Amino acid sequence: MSALIGADVCAAADEMTRTLTPHRERDWSVPAGTLTWSCWTTAAHVAHDLLGYAGQVTGRPDDGYLPYDLRVSPTATPAQTLAVVRACAGLLAVDAADPDTRAWHFGPCDPAGFAAMGVAETLLHTHDITLGLDVPWQPPQRLSALVLRRLFPDAPAGAAPDVLLWMTGRGELPGRVRRTSWSWRAAAD
Repeated sequence: MSALIGADVCAAADEMTRTLTPHRERDWSVPAGTLTWSCWTTAAHVAHDLLGYAGQVTGRPDDGYLPYDLRVSPTATPAQTLAVVRACAGLLAVDAADPDTRAWHFGPCDPAGFAAMGVAETLLHTHDITLGLDVPWQPPQRLSALVLRRLFPDAPAGAAPDVLLWMTGRGELPGRVRRTSWSWRAAAD
C-alpha cells in the first residue's frame, strides 16, 4: 500500500461531495452527529483544515501553523461550502512537494502525513455530517485503509472503515470498549 497523495485527498473530497450534494437542500444547521458543530460548520471546518495543511506543506514552517485562516462566507449554501472543500482539497497538492519536505504539525510532518490528515478530516467529518442529516454512509475501504496505515499504525485488524471510526471514537468494534479520546500520529519518523 503506497503513501497518500494529492489524488487521494481529492478522492475524499469527491466522495464527500457525491455523498452530500443530494442533501444540499436539507437543514444543515443541525448538529453533525455527536459534534456540537452544525453540519454546515463541520463542512467549512474541513475546507479550513485542507487549506491549512496545504499552507504547511508549501510554506514549510518548523515551529507552528502559518498565521492565516480561511473564512467561508456565512451566507454560503451547503453546495457552495462543498465547492470550497473541493477547491481546498485541490490546493493540498502534496505530489508537487519533495517527499523529504517537513513542516510543523505537532512535530515534523511530511507531505504524505498532511495528505493523510486531509483524507482523515474529510472522511471523518463526512461521517459526522451524514449522521446529522440521517444519511446512511460509511467511509470507503481503500481510503480508510490508507489513513489507518499512516496515522494509526497501532490500529487493530478489521474492516478499515469500521476500525477508522472506532479509532476516532465514532464507532463500535466487537470486543472493544468505545474510545472516548484519541490522537493520530502524523509526525514523520
